[in-house]
Amino acid sequence: MSMQQQNNAEEVLDSNYDFLIKFMLLGDSGVGKTCFLHRYMEGEFRSRFTATVGVDFRLKKLDYDFPEDDGADSKKKIHLQIWDTAGQERYRSLTKAFFRDGMGFLLIFDVGNLETFHAVREWLVEIKEEAYCENPDIILIGNKKDLDSRAVSEKQGRQLANELKIPYFETSAATGENIIQSVNALLKLVVTRMRSLMIVSQGQAYRTGNSGSSDATADTNTPREISASLDTDSRRDEDTSANTACSC
Repeated sequence: MSMQQQNNAEEVLDSNYDFLIKFMLLGDSGVGKTCFLHRYMEGEFRSRFTATVGVDFRLKKLDYDFPEDDGADSKKKIHLQIWDTAGQERYRSLTKAFFRDGMGFLLIFDVGNLETFHAVREWLVEIKEEAYCENPDIILIGNKKDLDSRAVSEKQGRQLANELKIPYFETSAATGENIIQSVNALLKLVVTRMRSLMIVSQGQAYRTGNSGSSDATADTNTPREISASLDTDSRRDEDTSANTACSC
């Protein structure tokens, strides 16, 4: 086991959090997913990476202002896992198996490569087929905006995003531009969805008289991490199942 893999394993076993959230980095091979992830996690640019084989992930621990019923925010500990996936076709069946647990998707193309831009619709179809619902939270990202020559204009990227009804960012792993902003935008979408599901769950529990019961969320079409985290007081008693879910 490599040192990085060992660190990841130790981070997974850390149960001191309120919510576990998984994001997926998707897109064709060579669009810069691994460089994007490294820039977000380490705050630096590495120009040389070997192609990702299958899937890999990194974990970031965040203190997040979570909206409460009274309109105020409370600090919640969020463990954000970002999964880096191989873009090659031969690994597609393997990476698709992880889509179901993804709570948000960063769909990336290379602004210098028209073919990766055309592949966006194909990726979107796979996301909607394999994700936990037909309308998951997705951010479209045009990466490598620092390039001198472009094959895809910003206008084309925004037009596609508007057509797909998803937010659009142009990023650069080399300069760091919009890397944090794009991840934060997706996190805000996911947290907003989680908050609405918590309200629904609490209403179901009240009507059935099963407050705190996992049965209250049985009919909610969400990833396991959302369902396991809706009642944060009872989550501590579910560490075994939560850790199993996050290590798959």
